[in-house]
Amino acid sequence: MDYKNITTLGELKSAGYTSKSIKNELRDNLISSIKGGKTVFEGIHGYENTVIPELERAILARHHINLLGLRGQAKTRLARLMVGLLDEWIPVIAGSEINDDPFQPISRYAKDLIAEKGEDTPVAWVHRDERFFEKLATPDVTVADLIGDVDPIKAANLKLSYADDRVIHFGMIPRANRSIFVINELPDLQARIQVALFNILQEGDIQIRGFKLRLPLDLQFVFTANPEDYTNRGSIVTPLKDRIGSQILTHYPEEIEIAKTITAQEAHLKSIQKDSIRVPELARDLIEQISFEARESEYIDHKSGISARMSITILENLISAAERRMLINDESETVIRMGDFMGVIPSITGKVELVYEGEQEGAAVVAMHLINEAVRSLFDTCFPKIEKLEKPNAKGPYDEIVLWFFEGSGFEIDDELSNEDYHHLLSGVEPLNTLISKYQPDTDPVEQDFMREFLLWGLSVHKKLSKNRFVKGHQFNDLYGSYISGL
Repeated sequence: MDYKNITTLGELKSAGYTSKSIKNELRDNLISSIKGGKTVFEGIHGYENTVIPELERAILARHHINLLGLRGQAKTRLARLMVGLLDEWIPVIAGSEINDDPFQPISRYAKDLIAEKGEDTPVAWVHRDERFFEKLATPDVTVADLIGDVDPIKAANLKLSYADDRVIHFGMIPRANRSIFVINELPDLQARIQVALFNILQEGDIQIRGFKLRLPLDLQFVFTANPEDYTNRGSIVTPLKDRIGSQILTHYPEEIEIAKTITAQEAHLKSIQKDSIRVPELARDLIEQISFEARESEYIDHKSGISARMSITILENLISAAERRMLINDESETVIRMGDFMGVIPSITGKVELVYEGEQEGAAVVAMHLINEAVRSLFDTCFPKIEKLEKPNAKGPYDEIVLWFFEGSGFEIDDELSNEDYHHLLSGVEPLNTLISKYQPDTDPVEQDFMREFLLWGLSVHKKLSKNRFVKGHQFNDLYGSYISGL
């Protein structure tokens, strides 16, 4: 249909246009997408067999939807992607505040205009991108904001009595007629405001300052909520819950590979950063493992959740740490180092809610603990597992490296070492080269220095070597030697 050439109600009728409700619109377009094998929720990973099928069933059932989950679980993203299931263009009565359907007008303005002009009633077209409305539930939200109120200025300008319904100023929800309306963090909405939604969801009428208007608004409501809010800040009142057709539980990525895909997709990186800084795959695994460890940590409040944003900002800060080092040394390219992970601590401390024990330790200490635990977990997948109780006189795979440090004096790795000095320092530890050749023979030569340093960190968290932080780097030494020397 050539919407540009249709400007009146008569032309719209002649073109054979048929009105449909937004829920039927979403349903029909979803059916077409499923039959055509089209991916509806593009860019959403890890929900293919859980959340997305439930969301599609809710759309097919023409339900209002509540997405319930912890922070950073793509709830709002899912709601926004539903816009792609709307028709590209829909006709409205030109000048209508509430997107009146030309064939089913509901406002007094639209009805009066059609009565006056008939087939010549002007028609405008609204694109689907303009049919998405979003409101964050904050304590200052009022019924007037959402539903509407009497406008004394309008009454004065039009010389109308307050008893005339034309003095009403419509709120966000009526203005979102024939659109998707999202209320984020629904439990934060005061109970009396939630009550104001009852009739809109079920009966199709609204009440404004004594006016009871029969406005069968055509809306697709999507609510988002965090389970933590039910105890900390508020709750969804039971009658409102009863009017929401489907409550869908979201979740965090269950596998590191899925989490890596999300992080790579969402991280805001400059092209120069991508081109000049190499991130080994093991480093990407380590980023996600930090989040996985945080979700299990005894120091962190699990009810608050660990947002996917933590991994995203860790990657951004990690690359920025390497970029800064590269700029200091006037180098054109570099590879991520384990020492660069010290630069991600601010990305962790600001995104975790600590329990009492965590507060006692301190946020920075907990962040370092998470990094070390992530190293411990991945170390066992890359190198032979270190047994807690080793057999006496039994030769272990790490004896040579421990002996190397025992016979030497250890060394320090400055955070700002140049690429050349960094390589010279690590490649000079021959037992490291032997271990990597034996257990990680496929390591890219460019990434071998990262693997060498990762091996040192792994041995330190397993108490085979000592690792001590100084102002601008780390010192690695023999475990018992460091005790004797007091390091």
